[in-house]
Amino acid sequence: MSTNLPAIRFSGVSRHFGEVRAVDGVDLEVRDGEFFSLLGPSGSGKTTCLRMIAGFDHPTAGTITLYGQDVTRRPPYDRDVNTVFQDYALFPHMSVGENIGYGLMIKKVPRAERARRVAEMLDLVRLPGLAGRRPSQLSGGQRQRVALGRAVVRSPKVFLFDEPLSNLDAKLRTAMRAELLSLHQRLKTTSVYVTHDQMEAMTMADRIAVLKDGILQQIDTPQNLYDHPGNIFVAGFIGSPSMNFFNATITGSGDELFVDAGAFRVKITPSIRARMKDGAGKKVIFGIRPEDIYFPGFVAPGVTTVDVESTVDVTELMGNEIIMYLMAGNNPYLARVDPRARVKVGEKVSMAFNADKVHLFDAEAEGQPTLLKS
Repeated sequence: MSTNLPAIRFSGVSRHFGEVRAVDGVDLEVRDGEFFSLLGPSGSGKTTCLRMIAGFDHPTAGTITLYGQDVTRRPPYDRDVNTVFQDYALFPHMSVGENIGYGLMIKKVPRAERARRVAEMLDLVRLPGLAGRRPSQLSGGQRQRVALGRAVVRSPKVFLFDEPLSNLDAKLRTAMRAELLSLHQRLKTTSVYVTHDQMEAMTMADRIAVLKDGILQQIDTPQNLYDHPGNIFVAGFIGSPSMNFFNATITGSGDELFVDAGAFRVKITPSIRARMKDGAGKKVIFGIRPEDIYFPGFVAPGVTTVDVESTVDVTELMGNEIIMYLMAGNNPYLARVDPRARVKVGEKVSMAFNADKVHLFDAEAEGQPTLLKS
């Protein structure tokens, strides 16, 4: 479906359960044909948002539109969306073919047409020849593909995915991510994907909405969320291992401002300084990702670095990298370094922080510490 209208629009949507605000004043738009992810920890409100799109639940306040039509109070069968659940929700007494064709049967699609579309769908989800099997005779990945086939065969305007890969092992999850993306690229159907796994969201979504405690934190592309997190929650939630944080204070004056974290000091670049309302004495949180910290002798070409004297606490050899747990003064932090680095626990080492990859958050901001540099 091609249209200039947003596929889904939330306008001031809230859902309260008594005193609990599961979703609180969310505004967002999902574009036509987009693979959009709702990402957040347990209790963030992402599944409640999905249930309100599907019509399984209704907002306490606000409106929801699908392609310009207000569906805030419409029942699920009147929304032209289909949901793939975490637990597959297959009928155990039905065959694979009957499960996939069940929605068509309910809509009274003629038997011959139903059989043709089920056969096409079995090919599309790579389960040819398995129409007669029961769900109990299938692997977890095969059952998830049956659930996908059942959702896709009706050709809805919107697909909704509620953590569909959570029950699969790590290797199968990776394979199914590729299957889902391949399917989306072929069908071009608007998809909303709920997950608590930032790796799934980062590798699959065109854009991600990050939620915490029912409040929308930030919407952006995966790369922009990684490069320019809007607040300290997004910064810590996106990326693995998480971003390192250090309490710090702005020192100096004029064009010579520094971030002083006690164990080290970093000069503030002009781009960050231009965004600062306050100067010396301001409390900030200094953030840097583990992959932006280098072991001496393995600094990438052209990188401007700041040396931070540290003590090695623990090392984890991962094959393609080493995860180092270090202490800078009383501040613990992690670094992802070249696997050729040779270091011993307890050793003193001068780690190189990439000065161009610094994130500064306003520790004095009301509520969540927010980014000084966008």
